[in-house]
Amino acid sequence: MAPTKVALAGATGNLGVHVLEALLGAGYQVTVLSRTGGNSSKLAKHSKLTIAEVDFNSTNSLLAPLEGVEVVISCLATLAIGSQNRLIDAAVATGVKRFIPAEFGMDSRNHLCMDLPVCVPKIATQKYLAEKVASNQTFSFTGIANGLFLDWGLEVGFIVNPGSHTATLYNGGDIPFSTTTLADVVKAIVGVIENQDATANRILYIHSAVTTQNKLIQYARDIDGKEWITGVKNTEDVRQESLAELAKGTTGDTQKAMDGFCVCAMWAAGYGGDFTGHLDNDLVGVKSLNEDELRAIVGSLL
Repeated sequence: MAPTKVALAGATGNLGVHVLEALLGAGYQVTVLSRTGGNSSKLAKHSKLTIAEVDFNSTNSLLAPLEGVEVVISCLATLAIGSQNRLIDAAVATGVKRFIPAEFGMDSRNHLCMDLPVCVPKIATQKYLAEKVASNQTFSFTGIANGLFLDWGLEVGFIVNPGSHTATLYNGGDIPFSTTTLADVVKAIVGVIENQDATANRILYIHSAVTTQNKLIQYARDIDGKEWITGVKNTEDVRQESLAELAKGTTGDTQKAMDGFCVCAMWAAGYGGDFTGHLDNDLVGVKSLNEDELRAIVGSLL
């Protein structure tokens, strides 16, 4: 039986808004955990939605909103994923059964990814969760690795940019990488909630498709015949530039640096950006897109 109450942190982010919509649509009672002074007041009212303003740095602030909650989903932004420990502490203290951390993205179990600054807080969170599981038999976690967000990555031009017909081709653009639509990531989250025994205390790997940047560009050319403006960049150069950006401290662009490390995780050799061969799609009900479906997604953004 599905849990009656779920808590969601990061409900207004790129992924969180879709997660909230799906949870409410499925009939879950949802408590949105909103940072004090945040923008959750913009969320549409719903009979099954409660909004609780909290201090994510205070376990005590999180205890009351988590009373009776069975599953906590963290969709915190990249720059905030290192601050999940207090939320985990509160989840354990209030008897939460499953914690889904803000894992969504690269293969954080890959030894090269582990050294990327964007991945370091994910590894620390996994370690902290494992420690809590070891001392609390009713507590468990599930991380979801989904590669890049496909539709978001095309809309903002992180993968390629169909809207402007431009792209930066990393290591030539022929590197296969896993990518997942936001809808399929949400489907995997719901799949975890509904299948907790088989998904406990592990990282799940999903994708909607494995493709390359050049394939996506070719789909666009096949549809509208327009030429693209492309440049080529080596991922090692991106890594070094990102490290240099971080070294600037408060004067550097931390988000730009983290984006650069994500580029390395998906397109650099040895970083495991292609999840083929160790997918958990079937476990959580995610179906792979065929070529026509992938082509249609690209076409919708031209």
